[in-house]
Amino acid sequence: MALHNRGSILTSMLVGKSIMNAWSMTGRFVPLLIALGLLLQGCGLVFDAVELVVPLARDEMAVICSRGQLRVGISVEPSRPFVFPAMFTDEGVRVTGLDVELIREVADALTTYCGGQKPVVPTLHLTRFRDLFIEMNEGHLDIFVSPSGGNIPGARPAGLWYSIPYFHNGGIGVMTQKSEVAEKVRAQFRKQAGNLDTLAAIQAGLSGLSVAVQNGRTSHLYAEANLKNIRLLICDSLPAAVETEDPSIDVILSKHSTLEYVTKRVWPDWQLLTRIDGTPLILTQEYFSIVTAEEHGRLQWFLNNLLYRIAESGRLEQMRRRWLEEDYAPTRRAATEGLPFEVSKVPEHYDQGQCRFATGR
Repeated sequence: MALHNRGSILTSMLVGKSIMNAWSMTGRFVPLLIALGLLLQGCGLVFDAVELVVPLARDEMAVICSRGQLRVGISVEPSRPFVFPAMFTDEGVRVTGLDVELIREVADALTTYCGGQKPVVPTLHLTRFRDLFIEMNEGHLDIFVSPSGGNIPGARPAGLWYSIPYFHNGGIGVMTQKSEVAEKVRAQFRKQAGNLDTLAAIQAGLSGLSVAVQNGRTSHLYAEANLKNIRLLICDSLPAAVETEDPSIDVILSKHSTLEYVTKRVWPDWQLLTRIDGTPLILTQEYFSIVTAEEHGRLQWFLNNLLYRIAESGRLEQMRRRWLEEDYAPTRRAATEGLPFEVSKVPEHYDQGQCRFATGR
């Protein structure tokens, strides 16, 4: 096919315009481009301009803006004060907590990023904690926020990325109902005569005891790695550990900030283990982060920049004090600022599972 150069340029422009129109009408630009390429091969037409006008792929931020929705994974097992159990309010079933307030901050920032024409709505997918990683790797979630410690060995599966911390004062704590257990641990610290070694004291103090941890959480990883001479029980949730009567549980390991909250406000017959001077016994330091897919670099930087900005402004510290230190009614906060989720998930949310002895130890 022999065409004059000027005619070729004009034809290219017309073809490009036709493709753009076809794209807007059908949304099937890629197959159309391939078909036109086969029909017009050898005609000397230039398609570079068309490729520049309509990119063949969009990044994850553009996808979120386009659908006006942020798909958020959140653990179905409550972890007060970060995530409370689902609550029935006049507005419907709601979930609230520090993590939920953080999700709102992210959604508001995305609304601004996307131009502010329509709000980016966070949709909650309540899932068992151990399944959140699978859901993320399979592309069903954009982020998940369910206080997740990214600095604990074994806590970062391949293919996922952790933001800079949004909560710095985390750690693994211990609670018990038995005063003799608390005294046994403190006795180990007295033997150290000023040569402080928390790991050695907890290993000796918990030796021979039944220790409950949450399946897949950092307390589980810590116990598997460091506590060999214990009877380890794997529980589906913290409430399951508290409610288990047979076998008898001597201590529960979980996030210190959660244990501090529930021993004061929910389960007062449990007490935190402390050191000799009365300060909280924290077994290791843990930071909480937002989790994304590893390949979503733009979203990762967006979250890092947002977290840095609200930390710099003092907003993160204000959120921490608001949920950990203030007196409040969780139900009232759920009604005024909680986020909804599928009602069909409510039975699963309230089924907190059971405990079983670990095998192969």
